[in-house]
Amino acid sequence: MMLNLKDPLFPNWDQDETAVADRYAEQHPDKVAAELGESAQVIANRFQGVTGDQWQRTGNRSDGASFTVETFACYFIHDPVHHLYDVTGGPAFVERFTR
Repeated sequence: MMLNLKDPLFPNWDQDETAVADRYAEQHPDKVAAELGESAQVIANRFQGVTGDQWQRTGNRSDGASFTVETFACYFIHDPVHHLYDVTGGPAFVERFTR
């Protein structure tokens, strides 16, 4: 949205509600890791296409937090790792897939 719209407002997303609705606690860690790997490749390809001033384009979260494409890319790294911790209960599994 930040690349295509001027200073967009992202729709509200309740991560706790999503975790319950999507049954994160019941998901199989190996499947989650594979899906995250596939999604990571898609987003990496998208970020690879960002150039020049596009990195400074802005967007806003519904809670008032403001991002640039660059700061969003940094923040974005947090969620896949955090999700793996959620489904595995710890870092050992994450370390196995992030080496």
